[in-house]
Amino acid sequence: MNQTLAQSKHKAASPKSSARRKSFASLYRGRWMILMMIPGLLYYLLFHYLPMAGILIAFQDYNLMKGIWKSPWVGFEHFRTMFQSPDFPQIMKNTLLISIYRMIFNMIPDMLLALLLNEIRSKWFKKVVQSITYGPHFLSWIIVYGIVFSFFAPGAGLVTTLFRDWGWGELNLLTDPDYFRPLLVVSDLWKNVGFGAIIYLAALGSINPELYEAAAVDGAGRWRKMWNITLPGIRSVFVLLLILRMGSILDAGFDQVYIFLNARVFGVGDIIDTWVFRQGLEQLNFSIAAATGVFKSLIGLIFILGANKIAKKVGGSGIW
Repeated sequence: MNQTLAQSKHKAASPKSSARRKSFASLYRGRWMILMMIPGLLYYLLFHYLPMAGILIAFQDYNLMKGIWKSPWVGFEHFRTMFQSPDFPQIMKNTLLISIYRMIFNMIPDMLLALLLNEIRSKWFKKVVQSITYGPHFLSWIIVYGIVFSFFAPGAGLVTTLFRDWGWGELNLLTDPDYFRPLLVVSDLWKNVGFGAIIYLAALGSINPELYEAAAVDGAGRWRKMWNITLPGIRSVFVLLLILRMGSILDAGFDQVYIFLNARVFGVGDIIDTWVFRQGLEQLNFSIAAATGVFKSLIGLIFILGANKIAKKVGGSGIW
């Protein structure tokens, strides 16, 4: 009887042991792929997950000498300070407006450029256009600002001088609050439209060519093919990029805004990130800066969850 019980236990344990052996065998077969993943995993662990412990200083009166573990706790005091700041309504408004402008006037031109390039039949001309539009993406914002400054510097820029010499008056785009936000959008569009179009071109390349052949047999022209085949083929990519941009709705482009910002356009150009830069690095209020970062992350999470839910209800697809 004891022998029978032992055999039954062995039979019951054998499926689990065989599953473990299969798992180990699968890991061993993919050992080189796992080794290739280790640097990427270490990068995210060291530079993305471990620094999340710094969120604690948002709830502390952080002191550099005492460190994170010995600084006194103050709860939500820094969040109240942030919300009660007289600058908060204005920087919140500026951040949302600039982010929405960049979202509307950048995503649609990216898609339109990709659609136009997809319709070009001359390969050499298509490569030339791609190179011209893609090249500015590799320029830093310092260089882009230098180019813009050489054209629109008050009193000395090329375009500014032409306006004055032709009797059209003074043109001060860099210091005029009415033109500051459009200048940000146009310069960002010029810099990144080519790079954004590459994503849509990759999506266009995945569309089955037989669909276009069948549409041509049915007598469909270029516009009808674009409307019924091309646009539905890249809809999921557009929705994906829109959801990701909604998650960064409070990131209005710190590097660009900080470089273009000056005293005369502070009222329309000061955003959350530039305010955090002044609080955190110039005034050494690290706790307020961390609290603002937590607030931005929470709002981004809410927006990305909401956008994903709406996308799934309307279009039937989302990130997850």
